[in-house]
Amino acid sequence: MNKHAIGVLGASGYSGAELLRYLGPHPCIEVVWATADRNAGRKVGEVFGQLVELRELTFAPTDLAAAPDLDLAFLALPHGEAAEIGKQLAERGVLVVDLSADWRLRDAAAYEEWYGWTHPAPGSLGDWVYGLPELHRDRIAGSTAVANPGCYPTAAVLALAQALRAGVVDPDGIVIDAASGVSGAGRKVAEEYLFSELDGSYAAYRVGRHQHTPEIEQELGAAAGRDVALTFTPHLVPMARGLLTTCYARMSSDVDAVRNALEIAYKEEPFVHVLPAGTQPATKQVSGSNHALIAVEADARTRTAVVTCAIDNLGKGAAGQAVQNANLMLGLDEREGLGSTGVFP
Repeated sequence: MNKHAIGVLGASGYSGAELLRYLGPHPCIEVVWATADRNAGRKVGEVFGQLVELRELTFAPTDLAAAPDLDLAFLALPHGEAAEIGKQLAERGVLVVDLSADWRLRDAAAYEEWYGWTHPAPGSLGDWVYGLPELHRDRIAGSTAVANPGCYPTAAVLALAQALRAGVVDPDGIVIDAASGVSGAGRKVAEEYLFSELDGSYAAYRVGRHQHTPEIEQELGAAAGRDVALTFTPHLVPMARGLLTTCYARMSSDVDAVRNALEIAYKEEPFVHVLPAGTQPATKQVSGSNHALIAVEADARTRTAVVTCAIDNLGKGAAGQAVQNANLMLGLDEREGLGSTGVFP
C-alpha cells in the first residue's frame, strides 16, 4: 500500500509534536517533511525521545521552496504566520489542515478586532471548511483546505450546538466557563507560565476578550440559525494538558430533552460520547486521546442546562482532530491512527 506523503510545519511545538506522535505509527501516512526553524538540522529523536517511529527524521527550515512533493500538509504554526503559507500550499494543490486560527473565522473584520491584524486574504476565507467533523463531516471530506478548530471552541460547540439545533435551549444568555492546561498556551517561555507562577494556582485570563469568543459564536450561531452573543471566560489550570468546559444555557424544555438531543446527535460518533445522567467527565479520562466526554445536567431552580465537556486540548482540541480531518480529506477511515483511549490514571 502506498502511503500518503505528509508534511508537518511547526513540528517542534506542542501541537506539532502531538501530530508527530499520532502520525508516526499511522498505517496510511508517511511523514516526509517536518519543519522547525529553531531545531532545524536536528533529528526528531534528539528533541523528542518518545517519538521512536520518527527518530531519524531531520527537522528542516520552514522554506516552501525546499518542500518535497506532499499530499497533505499540517500547519502547526503561530497565528499570523500560517495564512500566507496555507494559501500558497493550497494553490499548489496540496491538501492543508491549518491548526492556527488564521482561517477559522468567516468575517475578515473579526481578525482585526480579536487578533489585532488584518487578514492577508479575506476573499479566500470562504474556501476553508471549519474542521469540526461532528458538524461538517461531508464538507471536510470534499475539501482541500480545512481550518482546524481551537481547543475551547471544540469543547463548547460539541457541548451546545446540537441542543441549539434541536431548539431545546435558548440562544440568548449563554455562559461558558472553561479551564485548560498550560500546554494550550503553546511551547514558549513567559513569566506567567513558569512553574512557580502556576503551581497551586488557578486563574481566569483574557476575561471578556479571549480570541476564541467569535469562533464559538460563529459556530453556535450557525447551529441556532441566528446570531449568538455569549459570555466566555477561560481559566488556566496548573496541569500540562486537558480542558474542561462548563456551559450554561436556559432550557426551553427540560433536561431530558437536552440530553436526548445530544445522545441522538452523537450516537454513531466514534469520538464523542454522552455520559449517563449523574456522571461527570474528567480531563484525565481523555488525556492523550481524541475523545470528548459530555455530561448533561440541570439546575432545576433556574431552568438552566449545565453541559460539561472534557477533551485533551492537544488531542481533540488540536492534533487529534487535525488527523481526523486529514483522514476524511484523504478518503480514509476517520478513526485511522486515532485508536487510543485516554490514559488513566
